Amino acid sequence: MAGHGFIHDQLEIKFLILYIAARVIQPVPFDTMLELTLCDDAIDYFDFSDCLADLVKTEHLTLSEDGLYAITEKGQRNSEICESNLPYSVRQRCDKNLADCNRRLRRKSQVQASSVQRPNGTWTVSLSLSDDMGSVMDLNLMMVQEDMARAVEKRFRQSPERLYSQIVDLLLSDGQDEKSEK
Repeated sequence: MAGHGFIHDQLEIKFLILYIAARVIQPVPFDTMLELTLCDDAIDYFDFSDCLADLVKTEHLTLSEDGLYAITEKGQRNSEICESNLPYSVRQRCDKNLADCNRRLRRKSQVQASSVQRPNGTWTVSLSLSDDMGSVMDLNLMMVQEDMARAVEKRFRQSPERLYSQIVDLLLSDGQDEKSEK
């Protein structure tokens, strides 16, 4: 064990990992599990890695081909039984970190941007914005260069709501701006 903290052995690290996996809103990669688990100073990388691998081996967690960890029904049951063994202060810190992580994961799933090259050498950029109710906007744009496509993706991810608002404003305008310009 590394520093001074409340988690004292590998069993408690496993309880913590299950606690996290039961509360994260979607499967997550190794780095995210590590970041969330290191909420206690006594946990080190090597103990964490051993515990995570063991939880997969014992079928408390699954590891997808994409490298994402998710809790199983067995893991969920054991997490519910064992969570009270975790120190309250560790659970509080963990819950705060989980809230931030789940907010980022939710945002990432609601804002999608990708591009693919067409046979003629141009690019199709697909932009999608959704909320808890479903799709808000799906937009495909043609770009002549890859760097333009990547720039559009990046800007969309930064402020999709602003883009959506501007498109709606443009579509709902009565055309007075165009007439006054002529």
